[in-house]
Amino acid sequence: MKTKTIVHKSAAPIYAAAATWLLYALLFPLYKLPHYLLAAGAAAVVGIVARLLCPNTVEEVPEEPKTTGNPELDKMIEDGRKAIAEMKRLDDNIADPTISAQIVRLQELSGKIFAQVEQNPEKLPQIRKFMNYYLPTTLKILNAYDRMGEQGVAGENISSTMHKVEGMMATIITAFEKQLDNLFGAEAMDISTDMVVLENMMAREGLSDDPLHRTAQQTEPAQAEPDDGGITLEL
Repeated sequence: MKTKTIVHKSAAPIYAAAATWLLYALLFPLYKLPHYLLAAGAAAVVGIVARLLCPNTVEEVPEEPKTTGNPELDKMIEDGRKAIAEMKRLDDNIADPTISAQIVRLQELSGKIFAQVEQNPEKLPQIRKFMNYYLPTTLKILNAYDRMGEQGVAGENISSTMHKVEGMMATIITAFEKQLDNLFGAEAMDISTDMVVLENMMAREGLSDDPLHRTAQQTEPAQAEPDDGGITLEL
């Protein structure tokens, strides 16, 4: 859980300095500038001593989680944060460099998926199956791999299972990549439509350097002037 540091400043130096001024005013004259300078110096010294004797206190308190106003989105953000933290732990714990690098790749992809949905909450339904099955199952498999690797035994069951996990990691990464890619489906379609419209408009205005459009413009037959049979109307 994230925490934040709160510093409680001690009021003792302020009270001590104020008391020094008051006591000095009662015991000594305050008619001239040197008198005020002496009083200020005494108050400063007392204030410094009081700060040393009564320092500021520091408190670590749990940081309140930020909310988006959407409970489902908040849960996704929190679950995503926990999943990435668990991947980081597994990466640190698993010695195999290939598996470790693949876990790092899963961290990167997961972070991009969560960031994309956090910025575009309307995409949340697209990752429900990812959040409810694919992600937790992947973590379950990796945790089993981690536990088996810690046993230090090359038995048939352990070795066979670990080899299967190692062979499946590439498939899992591909699935995560496709999940991220799918989140951009609507945007890709919108951009493609905009590009087609823009290209056609530029071609019609003669602003396109596309040889196909230029050739089509050049070969387009010119509209003939209407034949009035040589009759001229005079008004």
